[in-house]
Amino acid sequence: MDAVLVVNADLGPLHRVTVQHAIRMLCRRVAEIHEAVPDRVIGVFPVPRVVRLVRYVVTRWRFSSGPAWSRAGVLRRDGRCCAYCDGPASTIDHILPRSRGGRNTWKNTTAACYACNQRKGDRTPAEAGMPLRRVPVVPSWAALAGR
Repeated sequence: MDAVLVVNADLGPLHRVTVQHAIRMLCRRVAEIHEAVPDRVIGVFPVPRVVRLVRYVVTRWRFSSGPAWSRAGVLRRDGRCCAYCDGPASTIDHILPRSRGGRNTWKNTTAACYACNQRKGDRTPAEAGMPLRRVPVVPSWAALAGR
């Protein structure tokens, strides 16, 4: 089964949840069905496609700053594509290595394949002779959710 879209009380999209989670929200009466799959039910509930929250949830935090850094977020931001060779990426590389004070931030990390990450090692891209093909940026909420 597909994910269910959760919309705020003002019909602004918030996020997606599993069908099971949506049914739990309906049972707890924190949401109601906005759109459902025709002729399909789970117990007494029609299978939801979209659920609307009963009370408005303030989401100013979503727009005041970008999402928190995470490994999965970096891989998603970069499309799981290595910043050095454009191959498939499975690891995170710190542009300024952690051993030199590099931190886990959006602008200091990029997706990299295992071979490029090992080849670069504890050096900066300039020292390793491995220029970045893309400059890392802080993604927006929409950019992370849209992929």
